[in-house]
Amino acid sequence: MRNLRLALLAYTLLLVGCYDSRNTRSLQQNTADVTAAAKRSAGAVARGVFEGLTRKGPIDLNRASAADLGKLPGLTDADVKAIIKARPYDNTSQLIKRRILSKAKYNAIKSQIGVK
Repeated sequence: MRNLRLALLAYTLLLVGCYDSRNTRSLQQNTADVTAAAKRSAGAVARGVFEGLTRKGPIDLNRASAADLGKLPGLTDADVKAIIKARPYDNTSQLIKRRILSKAKYNAIKSQIGVK
């Protein structure tokens, strides 16, 4: 009876050991995936910080080139041409009042533009 108990205990430990090694491999793979994603995110954050530090303030709607305006998120070539054609501006909200940009597009760029 005692030998049977020992054999069952050994068998149970063997099964648990095999089960845990599969979980360990899965955990290692998941950890590697998360680490790779964190590296990508850190790289994106670093690029954003660099861009923010090198930018010299908001883009002036009255003086910016088409290339500079084209770098603003969500603007099409047609939007850029319309912005340039409607110059000069007294304030940035005129982009909406003059129906040059939709409110959604304006909201996406308003922190990056200005008028001098």
